[in-house]
Amino acid sequence: MSKPNHEDEEQEQGEVFLDESDIIHEVDVDEEDLPDAADEDDTEDADDSVHIFTGHAGELYTVACSPTDSVLVATGGGDDKGFLWKIGHADWASELQGHTDSVSSLAFSYDGQLLASGSFDGLVKIWDTSGNLKCTLEGPGGGIEWVKWHPKGHLILAGSEDCTIWMWNADNGICLNVFSGHGATVTCGDFTPDGKTICTGSEDATLRIWNPRSGESIHVIRGHPYHTNGLTCLSISSDSTFAITGSNDGSVHVVNITTGKVVSSWASQTSSTEGDPESIECVSFAPNFPWAVSGGMDGNLTIWDLQHSSPRFICNPEDGVTCLAWLGASKFLATGCCDGRIRIWNCLSGECVETFKGHEHAIQSLSVSSNLEFLVSVSMDTTARVFEIRNFH
Repeated sequence: MSKPNHEDEEQEQGEVFLDESDIIHEVDVDEEDLPDAADEDDTEDADDSVHIFTGHAGELYTVACSPTDSVLVATGGGDDKGFLWKIGHADWASELQGHTDSVSSLAFSYDGQLLASGSFDGLVKIWDTSGNLKCTLEGPGGGIEWVKWHPKGHLILAGSEDCTIWMWNADNGICLNVFSGHGATVTCGDFTPDGKTICTGSEDATLRIWNPRSGESIHVIRGHPYHTNGLTCLSISSDSTFAITGSNDGSVHVVNITTGKVVSSWASQTSSTEGDPESIECVSFAPNFPWAVSGGMDGNLTIWDLQHSSPRFICNPEDGVTCLAWLGASKFLATGCCDGRIRIWNCLSGECVETFKGHEHAIQSLSVSSNLEFLVSVSMDTTARVFEIRNFH
């Protein structure tokens, strides 16, 4: 393309002159005061984190903060590795070596002495807090979806892609029980807080209640009015009475663990453009209020009133909600979203009171430090980030 002739432009516009009477005011401009084009993007590139861990070489899937050491954190992900590291101690990290597939889940024991790592290689490994391997637990014939500790002892529970749940004594590596009955991947599960019962959810659209000692399935919850598609998440009330579950069918249900009866059912609040419900990705009971919360790929965070079995608030973080964490026993809840943002919600008012930026891709997991001063997040962007939350108690 030929450039326009400058002389031709002058002929079209006529000659333009400024004389001294046209000058209103002269301003001395310092080059440092001139706007920088990069400044316009500062808000997009803002990073509110106070610590970043960059030891991983792949997407991160799981994070766990120690219940006894307020700066000790474990992370794991798609690089087949786990790491132990410390908030504010950039020079300290211990690599957890030995898994041959993605580290899908991490959990500290109730006393903070042991760390369990579960992997898609089908193994659960037990580590001390320095990163030394204590034992490797074998048995499942498929990848490990999740690991959970007994609330009062060194018993470890793991759900597998092979439809089974395994329970071991982590101190000696002995398998204590295998729970069989699900017909598909066991996607979620946990001990009740009193340690007397186990609840597990599966892609077979059922919730099973188990006796940990006998391995017996006490209740199987399935069919109407329960989920019509695979379960994705569950949470158990602090009094060990109720389980709340979310599913790929977009619904949320509350089940009485003792009776096996569905006591509340909440259908999907919205559907995708194709008409199919969006999955629920995370659920939890509030620690100090008669509420439950659910987040899903429809971009909604719903705060449920358990007493009236209805939504208190439907909050819209603008993108899919992948994970959540209560900030202690307070009214504040943190959500991780697909847009890489972490949002803090006041569940009394339904308002978003803070948005933490820094991650470049979806948040996968959140954990709160034992002193309630830090929130740790892991993301598909390969980093773990630490945010200060001491103002939200």
